Amino acid sequence: MMKAMKISGRRQLLATAAALTLATAAWLGAPLAANAGDKIAAAGHAHAATEAVANVVRDPTDLPGPIGKRGPQRIKVDLETVEVTGQLADGTTYHYWTFNRKVPGPFIRVRVGDTVEVKLKNHDDSMVMHNVDFHAVTGPGGGAKATEAAPGESRGFEFKALKPGLYVYHCATPMVAQHIANGMYGMILVEPEASLPKVDREFYVMQGEIYTEQAFGTKGHLEESYDKLISERPEYFIFNGTTEALKKTPLKAKVGETVRVYFGVGGPNYTSSFHVIGEIFDKVYAMGSLTAQPLSDVQTVTTPPGGATVVDFKLEVPGNYILVDHALSRVERGLAGILQVEGAENAAVFKDHNPEKSALSVGGH
Repeated sequence: MMKAMKISGRRQLLATAAALTLATAAWLGAPLAANAGDKIAAAGHAHAATEAVANVVRDPTDLPGPIGKRGPQRIKVDLETVEVTGQLADGTTYHYWTFNRKVPGPFIRVRVGDTVEVKLKNHDDSMVMHNVDFHAVTGPGGGAKATEAAPGESRGFEFKALKPGLYVYHCATPMVAQHIANGMYGMILVEPEASLPKVDREFYVMQGEIYTEQAFGTKGHLEESYDKLISERPEYFIFNGTTEALKKTPLKAKVGETVRVYFGVGGPNYTSSFHVIGEIFDKVYAMGSLTAQPLSDVQTVTTPPGGATVVDFKLEVPGNYILVDHALSRVERGLAGILQVEGAENAAVFKDHNPEKSALSVGGH
């Protein structure tokens, strides 16, 4: 018997993806695109050498406004699964799998009672099959089986939005953790009939993990790691797609305004302890529930992978407020964002006795 050859984590991941893609196609009775096998086989090549580097960052303000009171409607949602090379950190690229070319995917907003018609197209240049599982769906697989699409194929389904809440959606094609870790997650808000209380600003933030063969901070194009993924040892933690997403594209607001953050965890593995340094959440809609009484005066909120939370707070003092997971070692692996608050000082609430020295300091909690 020939001695087994050791293969890289990248090749193992792609071999697993290829096998599962073929098995899934057979299970679903769906024909695999004629050239899909070639595309999967070619996946081990360096995409970064031939692709322009894309901006995969989802702007935290990129979400539709409140729906308000109205009757049930039919809402159409178009998703495209696209695999792109994006900038993970300064000087570092990674090959992402995305919904609509951004991480997270688009923020979808509907009202309880709406009929939601979902169309998913898997881009012609994709290497593997993709689909979408909505946690807001009551039905088999959350729509995953109905949307399992080979490269170049379109699938769809519709569902009734029965329960209000903030829900995660993600790709559920095996190996599911691989698809999620590569960026395939987003959120759908199902507004209650009475809507949510009005706020001045709303933001969309999701946390994820990326597992690379190379160590954190390595420059150049990084490859995904099968061993680290199944061992739950990420090299990077990210908000909105990259380590710099909410630093270069910070949340912005003004003193006196109320803000709402729709926060979710794509994962695939780590629970978040979401915290804004220097703020206290006035209201927390725990676990994304919009029908339970919100908690008040909360410092840090636990959000599991595949889970979501809504937090509201009023801004009293200007300055930079840092968004973190309070498992604070993750800051050292890229997980931090900034909320920039402009406006007049408020000495009755906060007064710095040495502002000149503070202006020179870095970080601190």
